[in-house]
Amino acid sequence: MGYQVLDPEAIDPTPDRPCVHRAVGDAAGLSELAINVYEADPGEQLPLAYHYHDEQEEAFYVLEGELAVETPEREYSVDAGELFVADPESPHRAHNPDDAAAAVRVLAIGAPPVEDDAHPYEPER
Repeated sequence: MGYQVLDPEAIDPTPDRPCVHRAVGDAAGLSELAINVYEADPGEQLPLAYHYHDEQEEAFYVLEGELAVETPEREYSVDAGELFVADPESPHRAHNPDDAAAAVRVLAIGAPPVEDDAHPYEPER
């Protein structure tokens, strides 16, 4: 058996990201689940790009603020205490809009954590 208690704030942010990203699952040594904490100021996006996954299910639980999630069909507004879920092969871009009043803090969970599973998505304009 094994147990851990981690403080996400004690995990160094991942360099070269569009916002503050802490890889909590990596720090915990998880192999079956990806867990990340994001903190995005107004105008910042969470993932590196508008994207979709082949196999991974992805969920964003908003801890603080309001998250905007762009999809090909519409843009969702996700308030603190709400959960946004993206099924595999469902393009999405999570971000904090330029005109947001405050930063957003999000717990992102994905499973399975498949390597090379994220693909850029170019929306038709």
